Amino acid sequence: MAFGVKREELRKWKQSVKRGEVAIITHFWLDERFPGCDSVTKVGCADIEKLSRWGAQYGLKPEWIHHDPRFPHFDLFGERQYQILRKEGKWDQIERFIAKEK
Repeated sequence: MAFGVKREELRKWKQSVKRGEVAIITHFWLDERFPGCDSVTKVGCADIEKLSRWGAQYGLKPEWIHHDPRFPHFDLFGERQYQILRKEGKWDQIERFIAKEK
């Protein structure tokens, strides 16, 4: 279950992904399979090769890409999520969704 993200933010993320840009969005998320995680960051790009190259710089493996037919993406959680958002300068997303944990 996802929540905490505005429709306009999601619309912009989807448009960027479809254009072949690497796009990053974070939202609150609860899933009993991932106890202790209350947010997820989705890093998407319709260009799978570009997404793979982007992920490689952070040690993300291509097989970790969720091959959603419309919005291929990596799902980031926990410490890796925080470190990547920090390196990407996504301070607004850290403050909204993660800062309380750090």
